[in-house]
Amino acid sequence: MARFSAVLDACVLVPIAQADTLLYMAEAGLYRPLWSKRILEETIRALEAIHPDMKESGAARHRTAVMNQAFDDACVEGWEELLGAISLPDENDRHVVAAAIQGRADLIVTANLKDFPTEVLGRFNLEAQHPDEFFVNQLDLDPAEVMRSLQVQAAATRNPALTVADILASLERCDAWRFAEAARAQTWRLERSQVEGGGDDKARGD
Repeated sequence: MARFSAVLDACVLVPIAQADTLLYMAEAGLYRPLWSKRILEETIRALEAIHPDMKESGAARHRTAVMNQAFDDACVEGWEELLGAISLPDENDRHVVAAAIQGRADLIVTANLKDFPTEVLGRFNLEAQHPDEFFVNQLDLDPAEVMRSLQVQAAATRNPALTVADILASLERCDAWRFAEAARAQTWRLERSQVEGGGDDKARGD
């Protein structure tokens, strides 16, 4: 059973490598991911603005549909009535907090910490964490499982195929440099698992 639930803000779902790392960690049972249709729509718009080909091919919308299929209890509904009770610097962010409250999340993972003041979130027993902090905390809690989830993520990549080192480099570019540095110090776990398991972990990601 997942230890806790976290709402993933649209801004952390747009960088694809970072989003995939969040989702593979969730798939490993490290936490339960939550979002709303509005968060996913914001994600789609941002992806299509950055990658116009994703709009033409429908890849951005397909990506979020696959997310909903993979995590069929992740999409929070009925949050709209809570908006009036939430006050934030930018009213357009209230829906993220409302989804967190309605979904009984423990925290919000967002790159825009300034938009979610501690004093406001504290009223709802919530906190906001930058993806880097979130990843580091997961690594501290269960280093073996986090490293396995990175290995599965790498094994699932195609065109081009990526290594764990490639993924960590991408996360570093997304400002998750503390996690990238800490995870590099844990890569011995992957080497040992390959020896002990004959590469079974990598095969699981196919």
